[in-house]
Amino acid sequence: MGLHETLALIERLSQSSKNQHSVSRLCEVLNVHRSKFTYWQQLDKRPSPEVIKLRSLVREAHRQRNGSVGARTVADIVTNDESHDITLSRYRAGRLMKTLKLVSCQLPKHAYRKATQEHVAILNLLDRLFAVTAPNKVWCGDVSFIWTGHRWAYLAVVIDLFASKPVGWAMSYSPDSNLTCQALTMAYEYRGQPRRVMFHGDQGCHYTSHKFRQLIWCYRITQSMSRRANCWDNSPMERFFRSLKTERVPTTGYRNFTEAKQRIGDYIFGYYSRLRPHSYNGGLTSNESERRPWNSYKPVAKMI
Repeated sequence: MGLHETLALIERLSQSSKNQHSVSRLCEVLNVHRSKFTYWQQLDKRPSPEVIKLRSLVREAHRQRNGSVGARTVADIVTNDESHDITLSRYRAGRLMKTLKLVSCQLPKHAYRKATQEHVAILNLLDRLFAVTAPNKVWCGDVSFIWTGHRWAYLAVVIDLFASKPVGWAMSYSPDSNLTCQALTMAYEYRGQPRRVMFHGDQGCHYTSHKFRQLIWCYRITQSMSRRANCWDNSPMERFFRSLKTERVPTTGYRNFTEAKQRIGDYIFGYYSRLRPHSYNGGLTSNESERRPWNSYKPVAKMI
C-alpha cells in the first residue's frame, strides 16, 4: 500500500470513529507521522485541469479500442496524438487507469507445446527471424475462424513483417486453397507485384496444396513453413488474430457473413493499420512505421 492509500485509510477510519486519540493510534500502527497526516488533510485534493484532461484522454482511448488496450498502448495513443501535444508515460497511464478502474480485456498467455519436425519439401527458412529491415521482404500468412450467425467462416490474412502491416486478406466458408490464394493475390497486387519476397506459413493443407505452391512459383515468391505443431514459428500471425478477436470480434460472433466481412475489413485496413500503435514499431502505427523510412529515401532519389 502506498503512502497516499495509507493516509486515505487513516482518514476513513478516523471519520468513522470520531476520536482524535484513534488518529494518533492509527498513525502509530501504520508508521505515519501525525504531522504528515495533518498536512495531507489540509491539502486541496481536487484534481488539477491537467489531470482532468489526461483522465478524459485515457478514458476515450480505452473506450474507442473496446477496452482491449493496456497502459503501454494507452500511453502511446495519447502521446502520438499531435492535436494534444502531451507526453504520457506508461506508468502514469497505469495509475490513471487504476484510478478510473479501467482494465484491459486481453487474454492471458498460453503455453504452447514445442516441436521440431519440418515439412519434407518446404523448410523453415524464416527460423523466427521476425525483425525485417525493409518492406516486401518477408510476408506471413495464416487462417483463423469467425462465427457468422449460423456457421463458421474462415479468414486468411497476409502480413508484411517490416511494420506488422496487413497487406492481403480473404474470407469464405471453406478453409481451402482458394481462400489462401485470394489473400496472397491481394497482397501481391496491393504491394505492386514485388520481387524476391519470402512467404512464411504453417503446414496446413491450404498452404501445402499444389494449387497454392503453383501460385507461389508463378509470383516468384520463396516459400517458408513452420515446423509441425509449433505456432511460435508463426507468432506474428498468432498475435494478429489474438488482437483481432479481443479488440473487434464480439464474444458471440457476428450476425451474418456480410457484417463480419465489413467489420473485419474496417479493422484490418482502418484501425489496425492506421490507428493502432505497435510496440514492435516503437509505438508507431503500421502505416506510420512504413512511411518514415520511405520518406528518408526520397531526398536520395532526387539527388540521383
